[in-house]
Amino acid sequence: MENERLTRRIDEKALRAWRLSGWISTGVYAVITVALLVVTLKFDWPIWIPVLVFILACIGAYLEVNLMPRLRYKQWRYAITEHEIELQHGIYFRKRTLIPMIRVQHVDSKQGPILRAFGLATVTFSTAAGSHEIPALTEGRADEVRRQIAQLARLSDEEI
Repeated sequence: MENERLTRRIDEKALRAWRLSGWISTGVYAVITVALLVVTLKFDWPIWIPVLVFILACIGAYLEVNLMPRLRYKQWRYAITEHEIELQHGIYFRKRTLIPMIRVQHVDSKQGPILRAFGLATVTFSTAAGSHEIPALTEGRADEVRRQIAQLARLSDEEI
């Protein structure tokens, strides 16, 4: 019954965007590994150092390209009601956040180059306690969510 309210999911294209981000990280890991190998050969360091870094880089690449995007996508849920915004996310530690609409001070949407390439945007909203976000929504859905939160927050202020 508790999860019935959290029916909204982020867009499935988030998987591709997060995987692309993982591939970019993998490229950085590869550059670091090659640089370490060159330095190891030049200064006659033990070969186990770049081998260990290579193994760790392969594990990190697998996690960032395959495993983490699926787990993040599977766990992200949100709900927007007249009185509150509820978020649930987290892989190792599941976090549920309930933000009263009356506390919302600012709503915005943002896109980085990777999200823009996939037609996605992130909705951010701020309270006095901090900032929260709903990542990887389609541009249209992000605009709709941003407007909905702004309107409900404005209504909450008028009710006071």
